[in-house]
Amino acid sequence: MEQRSGGPINAAVEVLGDRWSLLILSDVIFNDRRHFRALLTGSVEGIASNILADRLVRLVEAGILTRGTAARGQRARYSITEAGVQTLPILCALGNWGLDWRSGSDELRNRQQVIRDGGPALVEDLMDELRVRHLDALPKSADGPSLLERLGAASTAAASDRPTDP
Repeated sequence: MEQRSGGPINAAVEVLGDRWSLLILSDVIFNDRRHFRALLTGSVEGIASNILADRLVRLVEAGILTRGTAARGQRARYSITEAGVQTLPILCALGNWGLDWRSGSDELRNRQQVIRDGGPALVEDLMDELRVRHLDALPKSADGPSLLERLGAASTAAASDRPTDP
């Protein structure tokens, strides 16, 4: 991919600056969607298959994701690279901005609030967990549920607390 300028912000925006790339990364990171079909059908935003395919190719070419080789009849599995792990603080900062300035679903806002409340230490621990899941790093500890499981539980709790219509 040819860059428009040599600036580091431009270089980052050229890879991560479109809506779909960040949403795909968010789905891979927070929802552990690692196959094309899971990303397509699990997208709350309703991504089209051609857009998803294009962005996955771009993210792989940029070194943010890897695409595992799939034998005939099997699905390719995507994993984040270390560069992908390093996008987590960016996603968290965007989520914090969204908490302050935009409305959204209680489930996802609750998950983001847990991330915000945990601060930089939680983000670092989550990055370590992503390295274990995606890069085969050794886990640092295995006490209790994983951070991703805790974030999922926070989303589920917010959904179950929502009043139902009579």
